[in-house]
Amino acid sequence: MDGVVLVTGVMASGKSTVAQALAARLPRAAHVRGDVFRRMIVSGRAEYLPGAQDGEAEAQLRLRYRLSAATADAYAEAGFTAVVQDVVLGADLAAYVELVRTRPLYVVVLAPDGQTVAARERGRTKSGYGAWTVERLDGILRTRTPRIGLWLDTSELTVGETVQAIVAGRERARVA
Repeated sequence: MDGVVLVTGVMASGKSTVAQALAARLPRAAHVRGDVFRRMIVSGRAEYLPGAQDGEAEAQLRLRYRLSAATADAYAEAGFTAVVQDVVLGADLAAYVELVRTRPLYVVVLAPDGQTVAARERGRTKSGYGAWTVERLDGILRTRTPRIGLWLDTSELTVGETVQAIVAGRERARVA
């Protein structure tokens, strides 16, 4: 795989771990962590909460997506496969695809079931959920996110099996 690979899904779906493992498997790759751009805002950060509409939090989310897409393009231009990992759901997924200039572009959606996500969240040292619930975010994933790219139910897959499924399904993952 070359170009840009977006790995998305709900919090605790395995995005970070899978993106890192995929990047490590490729001969020349960079792991672009979308949340880094959110954390770069030192003061004035507005967290994106359920029900937020066109306010400061929405603007900062759009900025984060633009920055990660531009960073992915820069890595790809330098000859690296850029593996981007972030929560990009709903209509934002199609919009993100438009932000990335690099071709080929692959989209991988990690979609373990809600029970698996809740169990993974309980086992993590960091907490991704607060104002959001697994059920609400999973609902957005399953009902409002366009079915583009490669969707994987990783409920029963190991990280290695997930990476193998991505590599094997790369043509289904290719969106541009």
